[in-house]
Amino acid sequence: MELNSFQAEVALRIGVAALAGGAVGIERELRDRTAGLRTHMLVAVGACLFALVSAFGFDDLVAGTADASTIRHDPSRVASNIVTGVGFLGAGAILRSGLSVQGLTTAASLWVVAALGTAVALGMYFATGVTLGITLLSLVVLRVLRGRIRQAAGIDERGG
Repeated sequence: MELNSFQAEVALRIGVAALAGGAVGIERELRDRTAGLRTHMLVAVGACLFALVSAFGFDDLVAGTADASTIRHDPSRVASNIVTGVGFLGAGAILRSGLSVQGLTTAASLWVVAALGTAVALGMYFATGVTLGITLLSLVVLRVLRGRIRQAAGIDERGG
């Protein structure tokens, strides 16, 4: 089976989404978080596919309609629902134990990889790259910096 140019572009976009989600997921995996490599890749790929279906999947349906003016096709609605759905998924990653809250960063990283997948689906490779870079900087470099700041201030890592 030979791919046409559209199919090749779709495969590329899904692949880039998987790589972007995987890059964030590897960091989470190295920190031994429950939502690691596989979860982040799946969220990015799923968001990418939802956005692709929304952006391109209804063209034939709309074109084949006798009165195309009666069909409301708004791809931005799917992006909006991706944000909501992944927010729900992220809420499941947040745990509260007494005064301590854990999982906020993992929830935020799931939310970001959904945005990365959505951006890739829409061909926004530059925005994806910038966001991925900032995300990895936040998860890796700022984690080290945070520890040094807390140490210099005499604050125990457990919050004391």
